[in-house]
Amino acid sequence: MSIFNLHTHESAPDGAKSLLQGVESAFGFVPNVSAILAESPSTLKAYMTIAGIFDESSFTPAERQVVILAINEYNSCHYCMAAHSVLAEMQGVSADAVDAIRDGDPIDESRLEALRDFTNKVVDTRGWVKEGEIEAFLDAGFNLAQVLEVILGVAFKTISNYANHIAETPLDDAFTAKAWSPRTG
Repeated sequence: MSIFNLHTHESAPDGAKSLLQGVESAFGFVPNVSAILAESPSTLKAYMTIAGIFDESSFTPAERQVVILAINEYNSCHYCMAAHSVLAEMQGVSADAVDAIRDGDPIDESRLEALRDFTNKVVDTRGWVKEGEIEAFLDAGFNLAQVLEVILGVAFKTISNYANHIAETPLDDAFTAKAWSPRTG
């Protein structure tokens, strides 16, 4: 049982009220991750700001979702994996690719697999990626800016993944069709 509150724009601290109203306007509801993050208005603002900046990256919407899903799988975030599985399919990521990432398996699409693999290497090595791994990423058609944009995606998802672990964020009804549990063993 979590000690964190699922805030609404009425119950949230003053600095988070307008942020939650914006989230509700954008999504039609307040996702539980935002409701949890509202406990700290500065954390919610940082999360929303970094998310917006990541959306401005040079990755396509589908590629951004591959980065996000890879990080969620690596960090075993049940909440973000379910939510972004729904969003990924809405952004044009094939169900097969989403399922592969959810299962920790390679993606059949070579470009997306190179992106998934490089993202995992960045997270796994905490950024100490070998030169040959960067070259393989570039050889797959990505560029140096996108090397750094993967790091931006890691920063974005680290906030929500870690907050969801600590707060035991319950899954929203909108994402239950894609509920997910990390692999064991």
